[in-house]
Formats: sequence, structure tokens, C-alpha cells
Amino acid sequence: MTDGGHEHARRRYLAAKRSVDERARNRRVRDRLLAALPAEPRVAEAGCGAGLTVPALYEWGVRPSSYHGVDVDAGIVAFARHVAPRVLRRRGFDAVETGRGCRVGDADLEFAAGDALQALPAVDSAGEVDLLLAQSFLDLVPLGSALDVAEAVVSPDGLVYAPLTFDGDTVFQPAHPADDRVLAAFHDAIDATPGRDSRAARHVREHLRERDAHVEAVGSSDWIVRPVDGAYREDERFFLGCILSFVADAVSDVDGAEEWSSTRHAQLARGELTYVARNHDLLFRPGGTAGADHGE
Repeated sequence: MTDGGHEHARRRYLAAKRSVDERARNRRVRDRLLAALPAEPRVAEAGCGAGLTVPALYEWGVRPSSYHGVDVDAGIVAFARHVAPRVLRRRGFDAVETGRGCRVGDADLEFAAGDALQALPAVDSAGEVDLLLAQSFLDLVPLGSALDVAEAVVSPDGLVYAPLTFDGDTVFQPAHPADDRVLAAFHDAIDATPGRDSRAARHVREHLRERDAHVEAVGSSDWIVRPVDGAYREDERFFLGCILSFVADAVSDVDGAEEWSSTRHAQLARGELTYVARNHDLLFRPGGTAGADHGE
């Protein structure tokens, strides 16, 4: 596939997972977030992707006074600058495009390319962010470094909302004889990648206890993609095809992986394949005092 093809596929993947994300997010954790936010929070996002968290915030009733999103992929950042204002307008918000994103009322919503762990402290070094978003992010970066950044950029009473953090369990149905072998190798491949952690959701809670952070809420937020009468919702067949490719690429040397992958793709094509990934949503104050952990 050409670089342009990879770019298009990643954009489509990020757009396709929107419906999966929206269905998976834990409403109780989200509601606790909304109850704790100030009226016009200063918002930053690590790993902003296609910028679709911004329209979600507005739909939840959040009106940021400012927003600064960072993603390592410059092509995806360009896409976010293009798509976010259009989605906002489709949902009834007056978003005016700017060179770096858009403006809604007096709020500048900006997307930038870079390493979020380096770029966010450079922009918000004074600890003035009321909300740091980190969706599907903490399992991709060194946890200690990510929490250092949170402590640096979030205000003393500010919040970190980290929904859809992977917690190390992947399930495909119907069952296949090679499932245990293939999926164990997949999780091992994640953990062998520098900075990544297949069990980040449980490990971040350990880090937070050590730092005397205040965990406001934790709840399950599993990705679940399943067919209904042989059909998948929206573009979720494409999303699930991408997940199968991620697994296949990671376990190509495992005995039986090729047959496993072929079988799974055939099941997907027939509308028979179900997928579950165990995630947790986390809401915490990195600079707060230790408090009760409001769990699942």
C-alpha cells in the first residue's frame, strides 16, 4: 500500500472507531467528569487523533474556553483541522475554521503535530489546564512520563480523563483453537514495544496510588463489535478488519497465526465475528490529595 493509502486507511480507521468509542465510554465516569468541570474549562488533549473528541465535548454540554490537541501524526492533525469544524457545524455549533483548527464563540480550538509528552509541557508549562484528555493513549506511552506531564500541565484542582485505556484482554468469537496462543503473543508484542503496556489501565492505578493522586472514578469501557443479522453498524466492519490486521502483523511468526487470521477474516466477511477489548475509563486529579477510589 502506498503512503497515501496508509494515510487514508488510518483516517478511515479513526473515523470508523468513533461509534465503537461512543458506545464503550462509561457513562458514570463521564457524568462524574461533567459534574466536576468548571463552566469554561481550559482543555488539552494528548493523542487527539482525528479531533472527534472536541464535538463530543460540545455534545456533552462542555464549552471550553480553549482547547489544544496534540498528535504525533502530522497528516492526522491536518485531517483533524479539516474535519472537527465540519462535524461541529453538522451538530449545530457555529465553528469558524482557522489555520490551526477552528473558533467557536471566543474559544480557539487548535490542533498541533508533535510528541504530546514533549509538546504539551512546552505549551502549558504553568499548570493551567483544567482538563487533560488522554483517550486510548496511556497504553501507548510510558506511564511514568505521561503522569509527569499531567502533573506539569494540569492545574492543582484540574482533572485527567483517560477513557478507553486498554487492560490486557482481547476476545474473538466464535472460539478458535489458536486463540490462546495468538492472543497471548499479541499482548506480548505490545509489551515488547518500548513505552507500550497492554495492562496500562490497572498499572496506572498503581502509579496513581504511589503519587497520592486522587482517583475520582474508574469504570469498564469495553470495545464490543458484533454483527446483528450478519451486518455491522456504520463502518465497524472496516474497524474490525483493521484490528485483525494489527493482530496478524504482531504475531506473524506464531505457529498457526496465518490460518487463524484467514479464518477470522472469512468470519468477518460473512458477518459472524464478534470482538471484545477490555478497557477502563479513568478520571483522576494528578495534583490532588489521595482520596477514595470510586471504582466500577
